[in-house]
Amino acid sequence: MSENHPAVGSGQGVYLYAVTSGGESGEPPSDLRGVMDAVVRPVPRGGLVAHVSDVPLDRFGEEPLRRSLEDLDWVEGVARAHHRVVEALAAAGPTAPVRLVTVYTGEEQVRDLLDRRHDDFAEILSHVAGRREWGVKAYLRRDTPPPSPAPAAAAPAGADSPGMAYLRRKKESLRGREDLWRAAAERAELLHAELGQVAVASRRHRPQDPQLSGRSESMVLNGAYLVDPAREEEFAAVLGGYRDRFLDVELTGPWAPYSFTSIDLGAAGRAGGVR
Repeated sequence: MSENHPAVGSGQGVYLYAVTSGGESGEPPSDLRGVMDAVVRPVPRGGLVAHVSDVPLDRFGEEPLRRSLEDLDWVEGVARAHHRVVEALAAAGPTAPVRLVTVYTGEEQVRDLLDRRHDDFAEILSHVAGRREWGVKAYLRRDTPPPSPAPAAAAPAGADSPGMAYLRRKKESLRGREDLWRAAAERAELLHAELGQVAVASRRHRPQDPQLSGRSESMVLNGAYLVDPAREEEFAAVLGGYRDRFLDVELTGPWAPYSFTSIDLGAAGRAGGVR
């Protein structure tokens, strides 16, 4: 899974939050704290700066990490600390966040990463500089009645049993809901395309289920958009034309540009882990 496999209890690891541009980024808070309330410090290399903190390998080493990731409360606490650091860095200047729980066995490995992937990080930072990520979620309106089915021709007397009549009505109701879903999905496609014309870049994520979205309505669009500040009002104005009988549209952000800074750090990078 990684180049190094530290044993449990072998000391401290180095948790990586994000990479910034050393010459262009402002100064993040000097007392910034991250995972397990550890102080976040810079590791400069070749015009880039990695932002890291120390973590114990008896919790973040490869084997204990597998167990820790099954504890949802633990994962939520780590995620909150990680995002808090990234947001503080992004407020100071261009920032390339890395995946949650990316841990190295020492600073030298972090410097090696900055050497090997210097051009990739530099390209990402240049792309997001001066821009912000906005999220747009669109939901199928819960209170929209399905289109009424066309009236059916009257059946001859005695042609339908009560059971058959019930099945026919149920089929017509299902067809109405399918038509409503199809219309909402088409509207969501148009919305995504129009927002993409205003944004510098766009990404479409998988719709969230109600447990994650916190809403009972079906989500038909979960989009992320990288937008120049000069066009943010124009971007927000697009949404007004899509709040209709089919869609309930929600704007979130601005966020650090998580959706536009993806960089493959190797096999372990697919889900975080020790390098």
